Amino acid sequence: MTTDVGSSRARSNSEPMSRSLLHRFRRRGAYQDAKVFILLLALSLAIVVGIAIWPASVPLISLMVPLLLASLLLNPRHLPWFVVYLFVMLMIALALQTEVSGRTYGAIGIMVLMCLIVLAASLRRSRLGVAGTMGESMFVDLRDRILQQGGIPELPPGWRAESALRSAGGSPFAGDFVVATLATSTRLELAVVDVSGKGEEAGTRALLLSGAFGGLLAALPPDQFLSAANDYLLHQQWEEGFATAVHLSLDLRTGGFEVRTAGHPPAALRQAGTGRWSVLPSEGPILGLIRDAVFHPALGRLTHQDALLLYTDGMVEEPRRDIDLGIDRMLGEAEHLMRGSLEGAARRLVDALGSRDDDRAMVVVSRS
Repeated sequence: MTTDVGSSRARSNSEPMSRSLLHRFRRRGAYQDAKVFILLLALSLAIVVGIAIWPASVPLISLMVPLLLASLLLNPRHLPWFVVYLFVMLMIALALQTEVSGRTYGAIGIMVLMCLIVLAASLRRSRLGVAGTMGESMFVDLRDRILQQGGIPELPPGWRAESALRSAGGSPFAGDFVVATLATSTRLELAVVDVSGKGEEAGTRALLLSGAFGGLLAALPPDQFLSAANDYLLHQQWEEGFATAVHLSLDLRTGGFEVRTAGHPPAALRQAGTGRWSVLPSEGPILGLIRDAVFHPALGRLTHQDALLLYTDGMVEEPRRDIDLGIDRMLGEAEHLMRGSLEGAARRLVDALGSRDDDRAMVVVSRS
């Protein structure tokens, strides 16, 4: 009882503190925005004064400097007002000119056009509600989070797992992603997912799904993960709301594993005893299309020097070529590249195989 009371007091004390910190952060952000806004107003006014005093030395085009700074630093609430203010300053500067030529009117027209472009950009940016640099930072942070979440946790001695990801066109944003977790100290849960679309057009959906699938992977038993992921996608009701996935549940004590696929290319197993690769048959529909879908597992066991490949269709699919031929080629390349050390095998396979016009992901799990 004493512990419960103490924890409730701690929560009650921490909640006002967290609200106070959040309020303080917002006030500080608003203060910084207002400070930048005032500084840019003063800079624009100083330029106009300079044009009035030294018309031959300070060109009208100098007013584009605060406009550029404003487009980068001001939030959408302040930016439209600054553009209007700058337009007024531009008209005043024009009135102060003693000699106005056709070139001057041309420069004024270009500057007015630049003001309109920045104003239109601020209206689009108002949907996000932050300044340009802050919006870019948020997007980069989201990208870094998805890449970090795709990292595989440290495994016990005797086990190795590596992943590699390449997106179509070399962009850091991809529709393929990897989520992995140690559900217990002796069980690795790992999923390789291919979201519909490719590159940046699938990147936003991949950002959302990586967080959701990562939570499901850690919270649910292995036989329920793909079913829950399927239900989640169905509830999104996206026009292109489907994905394929392969899910591995590996017992790190015995080496026993279960592999389930959802409309995804099958996993491949190399048995050190025979030196041969075999495709693991598992069945299941694409995620997000069919309710109450059933996913049948492929069971097996990793012994010493065995390896398991999980990959997306970008590794084996190419235009006008059967996917089975692509799998055969991948396994042949894997046999060649994975002789000896398996270090860096995932990266080497991704660099050597697949279509450069599609996202590619590869995971190699091995036991030494």
